[in-house]
Amino acid sequence: MTLTPPDVVRSAYAQLVVTDLARARWFWVDMLGFHLQYEDDSLLCLRGTDELTHHSLVLRKGGTAALDHLSYRVRTSEDVDRAEAYFTALGRPVRRVAKGAGTPGVGDAVRVIDPLGFPVEFFHDIERAERLIQRYDLRRGAEIARLDHFNICTPDIPAAYAHYEALGFGCSETIEGDEHELYAAWMYRKQTVHDVAFTGGAGPRLHHVGVATHESHQVLRTADLFGSLRQEHHIERGPGRHGVSNAFYLYLRDPDGHRVEIYTSDYYTGDPDHETYRWNVHDDRRRDFWGNAVIESWYKEASPVLDLDGRPVPVTESVLDESAVQVGADGLGIVEPAKQGD
Repeated sequence: MTLTPPDVVRSAYAQLVVTDLARARWFWVDMLGFHLQYEDDSLLCLRGTDELTHHSLVLRKGGTAALDHLSYRVRTSEDVDRAEAYFTALGRPVRRVAKGAGTPGVGDAVRVIDPLGFPVEFFHDIERAERLIQRYDLRRGAEIARLDHFNICTPDIPAAYAHYEALGFGCSETIEGDEHELYAAWMYRKQTVHDVAFTGGAGPRLHHVGVATHESHQVLRTADLFGSLRQEHHIERGPGRHGVSNAFYLYLRDPDGHRVEIYTSDYYTGDPDHETYRWNVHDDRRRDFWGNAVIESWYKEASPVLDLDGRPVPVTESVLDESAVQVGADGLGIVEPAKQGD
């Protein structure tokens, strides 16, 4: 039997559990510049200036900080049905969420625990929002433009690659060993470097949510803002430039420890013959193009995830450990391109 996967358009929103909504609002709205679209006593729905849908980030109040779910928009309402049938056939936990019973603004949806152990939602209908692209008077903080991607920690990168490839995702870049063993991969549906990326490590856990700004000076401004308020402890890594994706970046941790990447300067991947760019794991430019070392917390710490009933999902340790790889003195470069699986 051939399974027909849903036609995923893009990464749409992440829903995080936070323990203090007021502190979360300070970090995500006042400092990063997200626009508040909806709020009640237990929930904040936020979006960037370029986004025309109801939200791209949801913060839900709870007792323990965690990932509630990741969400992808699909092309049609029928694709919501396809998602339900697809994951049911895979034997995965599946739950239908009617409009009004789930996240505000979202229509009928399907939530699943995917083969990697992550809570993932698929939806098509979502409320539209006011166009803010040229409301420069409303911009603040980092001036976040849009959600760009999710990065997830998983102990089995090849399994993650295979799962998302089956969903129709392309691969923009990888980090590979000398025998082409996968340490990390960046995969996309929209025409950018990634909608989802995989960091090898204990999982399932959420490594970070990546949000885009238009210009690199907004990334630098973010760091200056946190420093000026003596809140520099929220800055974990950067500013810097990634080798993978070419992005200019800054990583911060919110008051609950959730990691966010402020991200700009990646590239177009929409050509049908776009080739995967493969980095050697021994090349110290892969994670930082200037060769700066990656701090231990970035590799080792991440947010736990919840199942469909709100219970923590057990974590499995990883076999491959990219952080333990020694970089060669010769600065080994890119491995010759090879199709995944060869």
